[in-house]
Amino acid sequence: MDITGARWTIRGGEAVLPLGSLYISGDWDEYWQFHLQQEHKPNDLALYSSGIPLIKQVLKARCSTTPPPLPIPV
Repeated sequence: MDITGARWTIRGGEAVLPLGSLYISGDWDEYWQFHLQQEHKPNDLALYSSGIPLIKQVLKARCSTTPPPLPIPV
C-alpha cells in the first residue's frame, strides 16, 4: 500500500487488505469463483418470492374501478 503518491483512507485500506491477503495466500482463484457466483444471485431474493412487486402494483392500479382520492389543499 506504500506506493508513491497513493492516499488511503482507513475505510479504503481496510477494504483492500483482505484482497491482498487472498492473493498472497494463494486463495485468490477460489475466492474469485465464489465472488462471481455471488454476483449473479439477486440481493433481494425475499422481495421476489411471490412475484415482481412493481408489476403487482401496476396491475392493482389498472384494475381499480375507482380512482384514488386526490388531496385538495385548503
